[in-house]
This record gives sequence, structure tokens and C-alpha cells, in this order.
Amino acid sequence: MTTNKYVLGVDIGGSHITAAVVDMENRLIIEESYTRCWIDAHGKPETIINNWKAAIEQAYDKAGLEVDKIGIAMPGPFDYENGISHIAGNDKYEAFYGLNVKNMLAAALGIDAANILMKNDAACFLAGEMFAGAVKDYANVIGITLGTGLGSAVATYGNTRDANLWCSSFLDGIAEDYLSTRWFLKRYYQLTGVNMIDVKSLTGLYDESETIRTIFEEFSQHLAAFLMLFLQDNQADAIVIGGNISNASAKFLPNVLKEFKANDIEMPVRISELNERAAIAGAASCWENLAVTS
Repeated sequence: MTTNKYVLGVDIGGSHITAAVVDMENRLIIEESYTRCWIDAHGKPETIINNWKAAIEQAYDKAGLEVDKIGIAMPGPFDYENGISHIAGNDKYEAFYGLNVKNMLAAALGIDAANILMKNDAACFLAGEMFAGAVKDYANVIGITLGTGLGSAVATYGNTRDANLWCSSFLDGIAEDYLSTRWFLKRYYQLTGVNMIDVKSLTGLYDESETIRTIFEEFSQHLAAFLMLFLQDNQADAIVIGGNISNASAKFLPNVLKEFKANDIEMPVRISELNERAAIAGAASCWENLAVTS
């Protein structure tokens, strides 16, 4: 367990980097240190590293605290222990393929690479909600993020890992086909011939559109079926749901719970409390529990 009172948590996304200092003793993000910067994930490695460095140093400067440990939530595929990227074919950070990203960032920051831990972003989301969020009172949890893609993670006795279920077989395709923003937009177009830009736009029309209410009902059935399959393979005491679609949970969660009850499943389902900050807290928490796996 780290003796450091403060750790810098970093979340690397496909178009941005967010960073903040985390108070490890009180399990709080130092809000004044929160930094979010746009990143061109198609850029050259050196350019991306320098942009990450700038965001990290900005968070340090805002905090005004002594921090020497960094935890980073990073999308995969990735050799997290050694810091080597295996990302290819994802249309983001492909220039890093085969490179030691951890060593490159450490060199840019002028620190020892041993002071950087890198972990899977889905696992960090769940770790963050267990560290300081919606499921901090549970040790065995499954977590999913619903957004442009589907993220999934499992915690067993507090140790989190990526479940990587986005590409698992589900209905007539894979899980992500039915549990992501693109499913909502595709389904709405199928039923109306109208293109919408995001789920938030659909949510705003929920009360006046029977079509949209039907779409959310279908989504809740998909989500319940997916979660029940997830629970068959993993022991859990609770479920936590995050991602942008979770902001519309009032439109689908009651029906998910009805499906659970109809199948004799009693399981608390929590909505993320930390939202985009969950991965930051989870990345930092890796220094508290080095048994968190990638």
C-alpha cells in the first residue's frame, strides 16, 4: 500500500486526457487540480506525449502539492505492466504500436518509470467507483460503461480486471451492437427515418414520443439480458453502470430491475457517482492496491 497522501490520476480517452490529484487518505479528487485537454489521437507519438505532459503538469500546478506517483487509465490492447502499446485498428493512438509509452512519458516528465502505473480504463472505472463512488461498500462487483462503446469490468474481492465483453456474442451480433449509442441512433432511424446525433437528444423527447419510449423499453430488455449473462459467469454483490447513456437511467433502469425480479435476481444496481472522474480515481487507487489487475 502506498504511503503517498497524494497521487495523480490520469484518464486517457480517444480524444482527450483528464487528470487530477487524488487525496488518497480521504478518497477525494482535488477538484481545483482537475484538468481536461483535447488530444489528437492520430498524431505523432512525440506530439501526443508532449500534450499529455502539458496536461499532467497543469494538474500539478493547479494542485500546488507534492506528488510523485501517477496512475493512468489507458484503453487497450496494452501491456500495462511494461507500458507497451498493442493498439492497432482502433483509429486512435495507432502510432504508439510496439512502443514503450510508459518510458516515453516518464522521460518527458523527468521521472522514474517506476513511478507510473498503467491500467485498463474499464477496470479503472470500476476501481474508482469502489474506491470513492457508488459501490465503495462492496468487494465483488461487475461494472459496465454505456456510451459510444461498451466497457465491462469485474471486481473479485476488490481486485478489478477488464471483462472485455464488448465483442461477446449477443443476440444477432455482439454486445456492443445493442448496448451503445449507435444502437439507439440506428434504431431510431429504422423506426422514423430521422437521424439523431446522440442519446441525450432522444432523452429530451422521451415524454412526447411513444417511439422513443419503445426504444428505451427495447434497450432495457437488451441490457437486462446482457447483465444476467454477465452474472452467470461472475460472482457479484452489486452492479454499477456508468458512461453517458447512464445519465438516462431513469428511462431504462426500472425495467431492468423488473426483468431481474421476474428472473428471481436480487441485486443492487447503482449508477456511477463519479462519472468521468471514476477512471481518474481508479487509476490513482492502483497505488493503494497493487493487486488491481489489467
